[in-house]
Amino acid sequence: MRPEDEAKPQKILILGGTAEARTLAAELVAQGHAVTTSLAGRTVDPILPEGTVRIGGFGGADGLAAYLRAEGFDRLIDATHPFARRISENAIKAAAISKVPLEQRLRPRWQKQPGDRWKSVASLEEAADALPSGSTVFLALGRQYLDAFVSRSECRFIIRMVDPPETPLAFPDHLLVLGKPSSDPDREADLFTAHGVTHIACRNSGGPAGYAKIIAARKLALPVIMIERD
Repeated sequence: MRPEDEAKPQKILILGGTAEARTLAAELVAQGHAVTTSLAGRTVDPILPEGTVRIGGFGGADGLAAYLRAEGFDRLIDATHPFARRISENAIKAAAISKVPLEQRLRPRWQKQPGDRWKSVASLEEAADALPSGSTVFLALGRQYLDAFVSRSECRFIIRMVDPPETPLAFPDHLLVLGKPSSDPDREADLFTAHGVTHIACRNSGGPAGYAKIIAARKLALPVIMIERD
């Protein structure tokens, strides 16, 4: 995009749901752009970004393309979670169909630091298989990613979720911790210690929002089963 085009007020659709998307929306609104942020609607009480907010799906790539054309958007920005593969794939297809320029904002992945005890795996299933029998595992995953661990009935799971599950979880031995992750590594370490956590399973999401648990695991020398991106 030419610099002179960026200076003109534009109608921009952000595929959001991340802290980076909220920051971007605020910046673009301050620059005078008409910004709409689309949220998936998985969180009951999300932190809303500045500008217009749309909640819910589009009906695949064709639906997103139709929305882009019908609403006359000038730009599409994908600032979704790094593991939100389907919406990112749909964004690429929708941009090609609608001819609306697409910009992808992908946060850098976390890098292993001295003291980290990571075991990198490629999938949720590999992460579940990597857990030692009898371990107490802290699951830092979205609720839609838990099923792969249910079969590990000999493990105990400490599961953190932002909102209560709509139906009871299928884990035979688990404790539910409701709330967002703390940004304070000491608080995360206290949580792990209080519940006797021996292992952590999480995705390499990158960004500062969930990194405190990684620092806490390093501090406590806890093994981390790290699900890497493709």
